[in-house]
Amino acid sequence: MSADRSPLVRPSTGLRHGGPRRRLFAAVISLPLLAGALGACGYGSEAKQEAKAPVAKGKKVDGLDQVKIGYFSNTTHSTALVGLGGKGLIQKELGGTQVTPRVFNAGPAEIEALNSGAIDMGWIGPSPSINGWTKSHGKSLKIISGSASGGVSLVVDPKKIKSLDDLKGKTIATPQLGNTQDVALLNYLAEKGYKVDATTGKGDVSIARTDNKVTPVAFKSGDIDGAWVPEPTASKLVAEGGKVLLDEKKLWKDGKFVITNLIVSQKFLKQHPDVVEAVLRGSVRTNAWIKDHPEDAKKAINAALEKDTGKPLPAEVLDPAFKNVEITDDPLASTLNREADHAVKAGLLQKPDLKGIYDLTLLNKVLKAEGRPEVDDAGLGSK
Repeated sequence: MSADRSPLVRPSTGLRHGGPRRRLFAAVISLPLLAGALGACGYGSEAKQEAKAPVAKGKKVDGLDQVKIGYFSNTTHSTALVGLGGKGLIQKELGGTQVTPRVFNAGPAEIEALNSGAIDMGWIGPSPSINGWTKSHGKSLKIISGSASGGVSLVVDPKKIKSLDDLKGKTIATPQLGNTQDVALLNYLAEKGYKVDATTGKGDVSIARTDNKVTPVAFKSGDIDGAWVPEPTASKLVAEGGKVLLDEKKLWKDGKFVITNLIVSQKFLKQHPDVVEAVLRGSVRTNAWIKDHPEDAKKAINAALEKDTGKPLPAEVLDPAFKNVEITDDPLASTLNREADHAVKAGLLQKPDLKGIYDLTLLNKVLKAEGRPEVDDAGLGSK
């Protein structure tokens, strides 16, 4: 962890049956946000080695040698896995400006990298986007595009939990204190009348903040009864005998809610708008290709996952994980506002001013040129 991140604490895990102590990620509350705790849906907390990217060819955009882009190695970041990987559609748009990708495991580390200049842009979840915006008083980043919707489920041990009415007294895992899925679970339990202390995770339902890499092991050993997690972790649990008790899509209008955004450093956006536009054009074209070629897209995603992590996903995990995530250019801005409201209700966040967090100008320019409809910022566009 870097020195400027809020100190981490290790609350009671809630894990049972003599299972090994799990490394949990939980941050001390500092207002207005859980500083550093509002992470994304990835794995762990540190950046991995830079992934290999297609070789730059042609004229440099804006004379820039490279653009540094971050992402996570999971299926909710399929745009990055495909666009920066085998298909290379983003590099194609950048010509001689080389893409330098960096693989991250969680939102806080990626936000730190953006703030320090270690990356210029990145795919990331909604909670760290809100966190980065609020902590910097609206000066560090802009959300410039959507990328993915959905792909989050409550998966349970069907022998222990038969229905949503059986959650009392059970232990449910989330990836990280205050992360996107943690906030969603806290909000859902509150709406159902369950009382849970948001910070400790103790209450009518116990919440065990558990690294996504550990969750399948904890589930298999019986240390947890279920988990509210993103793909592909959800499908991994199903492969271990779990049952999807609730697909989070059912809680949102039209079944859509943001799970992955594309963000950019405000400094980089101001200095190199043509480079940002080229990345957005590559992103839009990558998303179109994924939708038009689902089987080839799955192969490209798995190849990228194998390159980044050393291990591809088996078909019984990859197929449902891919199906459960909807690729989209629309950032679904109204759902970002609701996710922030959920964190406020849970007591993890003071009411943030998100006005200005979006700048969809270049995205809408690209969409118009592609003959696609423009997208809306829900009144949260640039001031």
